[in-house]
Amino acid sequence: MSDVVKRAEDAVQQARTDSQTLELVAALLAAQQQTQPPACQHHHPAPAHGPGGAGKWLAIGVGGSFLALALALSFIAVAIGAVSLTVCVLVLRQVWQQWQREQKR
Repeated sequence: MSDVVKRAEDAVQQARTDSQTLELVAALLAAQQQTQPPACQHHHPAPAHGPGGAGKWLAIGVGGSFLALALALSFIAVAIGAVSLTVCVLVLRQVWQQWQREQKR
């Protein structure tokens, strides 16, 4: 029987400890609520996004693509011009050499 009494006393002691812990937690919550400023009651509007959020980036992407395409075409034009100039110089050199040979005869 003493084992049952001991368990009962332990349960009562545990309940006292638990109730003291609950009282402590309740006091801490009350103190915390007193130190926090009250929440404002007015309505905060959602932040407005600036004009052209996604459209701005789409325009930048399209403009950048056109710029890259124009730059590539410019490089192609420069390359074609360089090849044409090289061919022209080689043909003129050949003509010049042939003309000089005819002058020596």
